[in-house]
Amino acid sequence: MRGNERRGLSARWKLTLSYAGFLMVAGALLLAVVWVFLLRYVPDTTINTSGGFVPNRSDLLDAFVPPTVIALFALLVLGLAGGWLLAGRMLSPLASITEATRLAGAGSLSHRVRMDDRRDEFGELADAFDAMLTKVESHVAEQQRFAANASHELRTPLAIMRTVIDVARKDPGRDTTADLARLKATNDRAIALTEALLVLSRAGNTIAQPEVIDLSLLADEAVDTLLSLAEQQSVLLRIDGSVAHTAGSPTLLLQMMTNLIHNAIVHNQSQEARVWVRTSPAHGRAIVTVENTGAHVPADRLARFTEPFLKGTGRAHLDHHAGNGLGLSIVEKIVEAHGGTLRLTPRNGGGITVRVELPEAIAPAH
Repeated sequence: MRGNERRGLSARWKLTLSYAGFLMVAGALLLAVVWVFLLRYVPDTTINTSGGFVPNRSDLLDAFVPPTVIALFALLVLGLAGGWLLAGRMLSPLASITEATRLAGAGSLSHRVRMDDRRDEFGELADAFDAMLTKVESHVAEQQRFAANASHELRTPLAIMRTVIDVARKDPGRDTTADLARLKATNDRAIALTEALLVLSRAGNTIAQPEVIDLSLLADEAVDTLLSLAEQQSVLLRIDGSVAHTAGSPTLLLQMMTNLIHNAIVHNQSQEARVWVRTSPAHGRAIVTVENTGAHVPADRLARFTEPFLKGTGRAHLDHHAGNGLGLSIVEKIVEAHGGTLRLTPRNGGGITVRVELPEAIAPAH
């Protein structure tokens, strides 16, 4: 592991040596220029002139070399000292980012680097790191909230089953037909909730091997599946499906379509309940629209409909078709995994309009 390896030079020392080395190389190049363009043209023999003593090349070297060595040594010291200070100043933002990383690793996700005064690469790195921490903190909070809600939802059917079993054990002679029916219904609800949780976790992943799918065919299949439920709820179900191709997982997209139509049916409180399902291509997008009649829903409440375990109110919430509050949460995850968008808006006259836009795909040639 990295912790057991011998630690090398720090980045500050590397930058310091780089600065000092650059100064030494620059000094050496300057001496080379002096030699090439000046000293090599001075003869190394005695120069006789009537004007007095004229130094030759050896005399100049004897006079030039000692101060040059001293100057190079001074450059080395200056390079090391100045490089150490400059490197420390340049790398100081990394210390703040490292500290924030350690705090995040220890579980403190609320800490931020905040380098708003910097407009360089370190400032961009700090901003990106803060944005990542914000996203991670939000995701962790969402997962904790989801786990708490899931535990609560699963505890309810399990508690009901335990109560029914305890009652039956205390009275062995009683007729258990109703108890068995209640156990089966409660167990079915727990199974459905568990399956929904599994779908929700899978829907958060990207699609590894997408297939080109006609959404109108999925809409037909979902409508056929839910037609009996619509008849039980006295809901008139209408479909207007135009060919609209997208690429993705057929299983997840069918789950998305089924959840949308199921929600529209069971949360429909109108006397003349209607549900409209439409698929169509438009501007490079494959669009699914599901509308249902019902009471007026404020826009601020619609914004929370994709939260896990948020259930509707009214008669649908009281029967066994009410669901587990994960329908639109699953839809949102599936849409995000397919690179699409989900929008919920109040419908004129009451009810909700759900619009899903997915990237359009080219249909395979037959």
